[in-house]
Amino acid sequence: MRLYVTQEQFATLAASNRELCLERTAKGELIVNPPTGWETGKRNSWISGELHLWWRNAGEPGEIFDSSTAFILPNDATRAPDASWISQSRWDALTPKQKGTFAHICPDFVVELRSGSDTLKSVREKMIEYRDNGARLGWLIDPQNQTVEIYQPDADVEVLSHPTELAGGEVLPGFVLDLRRVFDLP
Repeated sequence: MRLYVTQEQFATLAASNRELCLERTAKGELIVNPPTGWETGKRNSWISGELHLWWRNAGEPGEIFDSSTAFILPNDATRAPDASWISQSRWDALTPKQKGTFAHICPDFVVELRSGSDTLKSVREKMIEYRDNGARLGWLIDPQNQTVEIYQPDADVEVLSHPTELAGGEVLPGFVLDLRRVFDLP
């Protein structure tokens, strides 16, 4: 059974059920994600920590967010990437109302870490949704297959097999994510 909710109903549900990880599709379908298991939690923590260190040390203006932060995308979906970054100029351009509980913006950079309960199809659909709604760089990290899919506007998806690091390029200058810990490699 599928449950459809408006943005207002979603906000009420999320506020009343803070222990749940909720998302909403552009069509209004409510998605209840299971709690993160220890392996995915450890990997998410590593990725978010590395992004934070880059942001703090590089002095790159912008805002970083962890996996519990949801955004209302331009297509009206409410999504919570596992890690994200928004440039300072785009963040500052939002009004206080647009920032609200869930900011009305698609991050410039998003990471989705595939957990054991995620289907590859569903995570790929989210990545395409982020790209189509304004993300300039997206990484789908799949520890099970030790692959990374890179999503960028106006480009085919690039698939890397067994990479040991990822570079943020023009979107995140100087950011390099060491994947050995994410993939549990020596």
